[in-house]
Amino acid sequence: MKMELENRTIEFHVSYGVRKKISIQIDNTGYMTVKAPNDTSQETIISLVKQHGKQIVEKLQLIEKSKETVGIKEYQEEGKFLHLGKYYFLHELIETTGLTEEELKINLKKFYFSSCKKIIAERIKIYQAQLKVKPKEIEIEESITKWGSCSSAKKLTFNYRLAMAPIDVIDYVIIHELCHLTHMNHDRSFWRRVGSVMPDYKEKEEFLARYGQAMTL
Repeated sequence: MKMELENRTIEFHVSYGVRKKISIQIDNTGYMTVKAPNDTSQETIISLVKQHGKQIVEKLQLIEKSKETVGIKEYQEEGKFLHLGKYYFLHELIETTGLTEEELKINLKKFYFSSCKKIIAERIKIYQAQLKVKPKEIEIEESITKWGSCSSAKKLTFNYRLAMAPIDVIDYVIIHELCHLTHMNHDRSFWRRVGSVMPDYKEKEEFLARYGQAMTL
């Protein structure tokens, strides 16, 4: 949904579910979600967002300033990098003492590869059990264009940069590729299968489309 708040256009997503009240969530990348009970009207949602308009805009502005700060990667202790959807100082992710900039770059990439491998291994067990499928091989790779892929030989590959994304976005990519083990095309059956495990998968797709460029070294 889109609406005008404090002289600017705000875009947000609505997630309906079995819950008692409406809540507004804005993550560290500026991705805003309104979580509402199933029977909530659009008018009620708009009214609530308008009610908290000033606070929402202020938070989004702070996030935008933070993004400007981390736009240029600074390979030093106070440089900021994404991990699991949150920004961390470089020294919180890897050892930085006595290392050159080139060594820091190499070690940070190794950290992301290792983190991605660990997370994928843990999370894929959950969803392959739900979907009743199992890949023959799993590999972490570096890719500019793909977050994940599935080969005809049932080999799944995942982009190491996924370690920068929130867990639920990583879960979406895992579910997406696992569903390709039984549906190689993006037909209706495929998307129904994805939606059966993650009904709000379109929000995750939009997140990657909107913020994927920020998840890089």
